[in-house]
Amino acid sequence: MKLVSLWFRIPFWQRVLAGFVLGALAGWLFGPDAETWFGPLGDLYVTLIMMIAVPLVFFAVINAVSRLHGQKSIAALAGRTFAWFALTAVLAVGVGLAFGLVLKPGIGVGVLQVASDYQPREIPGALDVILNLVPSNPFQALSGAAPAKTVDGMKVLVPRSGTVLQVIFFAGLVGFAMVRLGERVAATRKLVGEASDIMIQVTRFVLEFTPLGTFGLIAALVGGYGFEQLRPLLSFVVALYLACAFHIVFVYGGLLLAHGLNPLKFFRGAAPGMQVAFVASSSYAALPASLRSATHNLGVDRDYAAFAVPLGATIKMDGCGAVYPALAAVFISQYAGIDLSLSQYLIIALASVLGSFGTAGVPGTAVIMATVVLSAAGLPLQAIGYLYAIDRVLDMMRTMTNVTGQMLVPVLVARETGLLDRGIYEAASSNLGIAEGEVAEPHPVRDAA
Repeated sequence: MKLVSLWFRIPFWQRVLAGFVLGALAGWLFGPDAETWFGPLGDLYVTLIMMIAVPLVFFAVINAVSRLHGQKSIAALAGRTFAWFALTAVLAVGVGLAFGLVLKPGIGVGVLQVASDYQPREIPGALDVILNLVPSNPFQALSGAAPAKTVDGMKVLVPRSGTVLQVIFFAGLVGFAMVRLGERVAATRKLVGEASDIMIQVTRFVLEFTPLGTFGLIAALVGGYGFEQLRPLLSFVVALYLACAFHIVFVYGGLLLAHGLNPLKFFRGAAPGMQVAFVASSSYAALPASLRSATHNLGVDRDYAAFAVPLGATIKMDGCGAVYPALAAVFISQYAGIDLSLSQYLIIALASVLGSFGTAGVPGTAVIMATVVLSAAGLPLQAIGYLYAIDRVLDMMRTMTNVTGQMLVPVLVARETGLLDRGIYEAASSNLGIAEGEVAEPHPVRDAA
């Protein structure tokens, strides 16, 4: 018991970092055998995340909406949230373009070959995306996602018969119905609140497995990937990582300072969600950790976070939908020797921002987004196949950028609307573990904006 107690005293981010380092070392030592020996740990972790994500969102959204006193407040919060989603996406596109123009990753690369396993992705139409928001069968939507493997063996979560947006839509309707029925469903409202608390507790249990899951995922990645695939496109990998890091530290940090918030406190509190996103390469997989980080570590009102964070996990893609497509377009234009005009740059920016909303909930968002942007700018579509061979490594940083933005926007909106507990934010815990004596996550004392 002393060892268990000692383990829980170690900050969550340090335990995850240790899993990352040890996993990389194990992958290097064992080589391809690491996938066989340690890959199941990562698979089990992804499966556990799949188990809790949909019920967590479902009960949290119903509980949040049913507690509202009318529909006006949620509409106002949703408007602010969407506005910040769009603004930060515009800034992310600017960062991607700027780093592409300054670092010039497409010059001097040599001859590239299209990845042998690359398959062109079908781009969904705008009407299809809108219609897909409404589940034809809510029980199928609640089945959430299924584990699958990409052609390079990466374990991922993909929508099976619905998306998180469908779950949010259905849960929102149920919540509004409970608001209209008032005291007639008081017992049901209490039951839903208790179910939400239960799922939060289950989430805590599952997140304690993150260090071991990190070890398995990273060991399998390092052992099975190798450096040879990265060598031809190392300049692009470096450019993407630097662009995303700049966007996270300086753009997000600047917005926090403009709201009177200490960026270091934010990054400390958001660290667990960022780590899970980097390792799992999935906003969906990071959702339980990012939702817990936003409330438990950063002080965002639980009811608002239950709406904003899952929504961000489906449509807020600064890394995949903004930085990456913009940088990829510049890279491909440089590699192909095509000079982009001012109008093409504007088209790239517009397509990136609008496309990131239009491909919400679609698997392989980054590849689809890059296809949309290249098509709009008149660049060769087959060039996406050059980058596909290293997509797993790129996706780690892209997803961490996505998830950081998905936690940032709720913090900004909560600060503006008095839904941020400054005491929790300033304390900036980085530990998502099970604190001794903790029973239920407290509702924050609202901060006057």
